[in-house]
Amino acid sequence: MPYFDAASAAPLHPVAREALLASLDEGWADPARLYREGRRARLLLDAAREAAAEAVGCRPDELVFTPSGTRAVHTGVSGALAARRRSGRRLLYSAVEHSSVLHAAEVHEAAGGSSAELAVDRTGRVAPGEVAAALGPDTALVALQSANHEVGTAQPVEEVAALCREAGVPLLVDAAQSLPWGPVPGAWSLLTASAHKWGGPPGVGLLAVRKGTRFAPQGPRDERESGRSAGFENIPAVVAAAASLRALRAEAETGDEAARLRRLVDRIRTRVPQLVPDVEVVGDPVRRLPHLVTFSCLYVDGEALLHELDRAGFSVSSGSSCTSSTLTPSHVLRAMGVLSEGNVRVSLPYGTAEADVERFLEVLPRVVGAVRERLGVPAAGAGETAGTGETAETAGAAETAGTAGPRDAAKPGDATEPAEPSDAAEPAGLVVDSLGKRCPVPVIELAKVIGEVPVGGTVTVLSDDEAARQDIPAWCTMRDQEYVGERAAERGAAYVVRRRA
Repeated sequence: MPYFDAASAAPLHPVAREALLASLDEGWADPARLYREGRRARLLLDAAREAAAEAVGCRPDELVFTPSGTRAVHTGVSGALAARRRSGRRLLYSAVEHSSVLHAAEVHEAAGGSSAELAVDRTGRVAPGEVAAALGPDTALVALQSANHEVGTAQPVEEVAALCREAGVPLLVDAAQSLPWGPVPGAWSLLTASAHKWGGPPGVGLLAVRKGTRFAPQGPRDERESGRSAGFENIPAVVAAAASLRALRAEAETGDEAARLRRLVDRIRTRVPQLVPDVEVVGDPVRRLPHLVTFSCLYVDGEALLHELDRAGFSVSSGSSCTSSTLTPSHVLRAMGVLSEGNVRVSLPYGTAEADVERFLEVLPRVVGAVRERLGVPAAGAGETAGTGETAETAGAAETAGTAGPRDAAKPGDATEPAEPSDAAEPAGLVVDSLGKRCPVPVIELAKVIGEVPVGGTVTVLSDDEAARQDIPAWCTMRDQEYVGERAAERGAAYVVRRRA
């Protein structure tokens, strides 16, 4: 069964497995003890630290091992902020950071600090100018990932690091996704990573704090790991993590595997929109990780799509709200302003076979088509008769030819009442009542009725699904319709769309 979710957790690397098994016999003792078994464990720990530091690009005494990448982020953020309390208490971070950074920011704010998000463009990239404009005398720390976990977009770390250094502000880089592919460039101050992202065992994180960076570890102090990570080191896991990182870095230096995976990802980026109608491929097409691609499918329930792909033998992940317990869209996709429904993230592990990618491309159109059919999307093309540049007469001709028309497709009462104007100049139009309905139903119902209003007319969608706030504007961008805006409603919100053509 092809596993296409390496961005969540990569399969255990063969070198990691060998190192883990070997160190279980040699690295079980307390490395702080002076007897033979303790000295042997200390040698293994020191060797692992040196290997990991070489891969990171720092000194061994600047790097500590933590119980996870999330713990490394929390420790790094809290320690850097605490050390700079007298300089300022403001944390800057990009709007697409990993949730561990967002949670650390919440804790910082609860303790009386302040934070601000740095906006990203539609590819998910932060502009260095945004950082320069946000830096101020009260800025204590900037957090910026090297590459995004969900869409693969690489960030301008080197440029941002130079800006931070000039302003005298430390930069923390979350390098969890990019570290296997090469060192992070630039004069960063702190760096975090997680071993299970590169084929090491879970439960091992890295935190590097460069010399000269003020740092004050928070919480109870411990004599281990320079006082920055409490508890007995899991030496077998640490050794396996370092060994697999070193092996991957040696492979990455040739560039062969990265280039091969990039070609496979390029194939997915190119062919999915050709094979499946109404798809948006998101993320930067050039400045990105070599193994990751994300796309969203209009009129598709993300959870149903993932289940169907799993039944077909493919393990992928998603940022759709339908696949989360909170029913809110991915904060990454929301910050980018792109479609979230029917979202699929494909991240290829080392050694992915080309035949598996080809079979995925064969299976995907059938799976998406089946999910859309169950949701009642018109078979003629998922909204082709609804506001894609046709006139009302063209849409009516399609209905006569056998495709369900907009009125027939909508449920009784969904689009029969005139909309209240959002302001005095707003023309009346149709109202689509999608209250109580989850993604992607509100967008499907909008697509079915947009052809009923004249050019310049409006459709108002009533929805209490948080995803509608993101997916209706994204639909308008994809279908060349005008998103007028949102207003409060008795329940949920009213989203107004004007037909352009």
